[in-house]
Amino acid sequence: MCPPPAPVAAVGRSVPRREGVDKVTGRARYTDDLAIPGAWYGKTVRSTVPRGRIRSITLDPAFDWTRVVVVTADDIPGDNVVHLIRDDQPVLAPTGGAIRHKEEPILLLAAADRSTLEEAASHIRIEYESLEPVYALEKATEVFSTVEISKGKVVEDLQDLEVVEGTFRVGLQEQLYIEPQGAIAIPEAGGGIKVIGSLQCPYYVHRALKRALKLTDQQAVVVQAETGGGFGGK
Repeated sequence: MCPPPAPVAAVGRSVPRREGVDKVTGRARYTDDLAIPGAWYGKTVRSTVPRGRIRSITLDPAFDWTRVVVVTADDIPGDNVVHLIRDDQPVLAPTGGAIRHKEEPILLLAAADRSTLEEAASHIRIEYESLEPVYALEKATEVFSTVEISKGKVVEDLQDLEVVEGTFRVGLQEQLYIEPQGAIAIPEAGGGIKVIGSLQCPYYVHRALKRALKLTDQQAVVVQAETGGGFGGK
């Protein structure tokens, strides 16, 4: 009889990444590598001011709008809110609604080709009531979160205590992905929708789709494609 094989120790062994070989060899297919026949291209029209209100949105009558699909906040069937941690971000800023940061999404466009998409975007005029932007933390009108941590004895019980105070500031940081963010939306039977995208947390997207589009658990299908880095930003 042959002796039984030696047990394989898990500790100390390198565990190959599931997608490692495909990414190294170039076989991995990211969102932009997926070709969907008949798919249209999408574009978001965003705010050009950091703070204000939308006075009006005008579609140039000289342009043939039958060539594109235009989506505004009025077209959202569910709640106009990005369901995440707090209900503080609309899916699309409505006419008369507040603009709280530059690049806030206002309109969605879709067209069969990118040139038509860009042409349509150039025929949209948005008028704003500009307000004074808030750039200093001390002037913020809302506190997102307050955390107080107390450990050990209280200050009064300490002897020869030296208190050091200071203000520390760091600049804005943004993740740099191997691939940009992207998503493909595919209509499904029964009013459902399937979203394939470069993302880390499909359950976040699933909840947001359900609430904004008034879908059930079964109607909202979210598939995580190969992700070329995320670092918490996807």
